[in-house]
Amino acid sequence: MKVHNWKDPVSFVAPEKSEPVLECDVMNDGNERIVWLPQAPPPNRKSKSHGYDAARAPRQRMTFGRLSRSILQAVMLCVAAAIGSPAISQTYPVKAVHLIIPFPPGAYGDTFTRLVGRKLSEGLGQPVVVENRPGAGGNIGSNYVAKAAPDGYTVLMGSTANATSVSVYTNLPYDLTRDLVPVSLVVTVPYVLVTNPGVSSGSLEKLIQLARAKPGTLTYASSGNGSGVHLTSELFKLRTATDLVHVPYKGIASALTDVVGGQVSMMFASIDTALPYIRGAKINALAVTSAKRSPLLPQVPTVAESGLPGFEAAGWLGVWVPVGTPKDIVTRLNSEIRKALESPDVQKRFQELGAEAAPTAPDEFFRFIGSEIEKWVPVVKASGVRMD
Repeated sequence: MKVHNWKDPVSFVAPEKSEPVLECDVMNDGNERIVWLPQAPPPNRKSKSHGYDAARAPRQRMTFGRLSRSILQAVMLCVAAAIGSPAISQTYPVKAVHLIIPFPPGAYGDTFTRLVGRKLSEGLGQPVVVENRPGAGGNIGSNYVAKAAPDGYTVLMGSTANATSVSVYTNLPYDLTRDLVPVSLVVTVPYVLVTNPGVSSGSLEKLIQLARAKPGTLTYASSGNGSGVHLTSELFKLRTATDLVHVPYKGIASALTDVVGGQVSMMFASIDTALPYIRGAKINALAVTSAKRSPLLPQVPTVAESGLPGFEAAGWLGVWVPVGTPKDIVTRLNSEIRKALESPDVQKRFQELGAEAAPTAPDEFFRFIGSEIEKWVPVVKASGVRMD
């Protein structure tokens, strides 16, 4: 039996039974609690399964005094969904929590996720097991969490790729806004445009001039088709009217390795990943994609400063759980994430990596996701980036 609370994006899912599925909404009508349920079937109306079609049956208003025992049970489930279950949050968790990264080890976000995971383990009092489930631009791991039991023990550390995939992929196996419940934004990390030493350009302006003079000769790496790095590069191509050749990789680490090695001309890499190579003079940093210069690279201008006003993009990470996860668990996870991100040692480490901790309430994260989805739709449309 599936019960939805219309006021709360977190649904409560009860075990399936042999009786027909009943969907009900709980709302306040003055001081009276009203429950809407499918009307009982006419005696002569039958179907192949349960004797009537609950989805098509007309709805009727019923009061508690007229309810049968089975319907009363459904009502109690609705009420439980509406008012929450404090007992759940008081006992959760009682076993290890699995934090899923939908990218390979060493990829974008891996360091941040493991750092946050350790802090969450301290706060929750149970192990937090970080698992890498890469593939399909992060969608294999994301789908795994979307299909997991909604009990708070399987959690997704998603990223910018989740928002871009909505418009890039034509047949996603899950729906980001319907199958997953936002818990909190975690961190934002600006990109830095880097080139290998063989590319004769000492500034972003010169790079653009070179690309225009030799269309189709410069290549750029990305962490995969439809990723934030990929679409940031496509946005750059659109804004500069240049012809750059895309070389996708399975993760940002392998992509950056080939830029360092000279196999690829350039890429937009997350600052935390590129910083060691920049400091080692193995690649050249031309511009950062944030609105302000990075404290870690104060000598590197922003893309906007370098002749592309308004250009801004950043990678980010955020936490989701499967839809149906009890609200109290979502609240507990949100609280522990905020505590982890506000701890001095995490703040210090994030700053060392050029990142900014960004804890939010679930509804704030929900609105942020919506804005990110809308932001990349025109870029996907103009660039023609589509994946099956």
